[in-house]
Amino acid sequence: MSLVAASREPDCPYEVAIVISDKADAAGLEWAATEGLSTLHIPWDRKVKTQYHQVLDLKLRAAGVETIALAGYMRLLSDAFVAAWRGRILNIHPSLLPKYKGLDTHARAIDAGDAAGGCSVHVVTEELDGGEVLGQAEVPILPGDTPETLAERVLAEEHRLYPRILSEFVKR
Repeated sequence: MSLVAASREPDCPYEVAIVISDKADAAGLEWAATEGLSTLHIPWDRKVKTQYHQVLDLKLRAAGVETIALAGYMRLLSDAFVAAWRGRILNIHPSLLPKYKGLDTHARAIDAGDAAGGCSVHVVTEELDGGEVLGQAEVPILPGDTPETLAERVLAEEHRLYPRILSEFVKR
């Protein structure tokens, strides 16, 4: 939603061409449709992962997509898909990379006794959460924080950080 809102600002250098999800009931798909955006559901099936990524690639190209902004996408992209879109896929990750790649980032930061968690926007590569970090936002870990309370504050920062970094990225 924050990427779409930013795209509607007069000086924004990007527009949202299509919103795609592998989940038919994704709230983002319904919201995007009500906002007049093109939407598409491509069902996920791990047995046909290669075909899924081929269809995804075709649909993105048909929509005129030049840069992919992943948001809430919790699957690994195939190496072939990443190679085809090399340097043009961004992701938002809920940790201060390179710390805590993968899942359960907030619990891991709290359990480690970190003073802060946060989020990172990075370029997607074949390595899980391993691409160039383009921007980060730090969020203090407060006494009594749970993974859920920290996640809520980190999400607010994600909504501020991602549109700014995506704008900077497409300008270059």
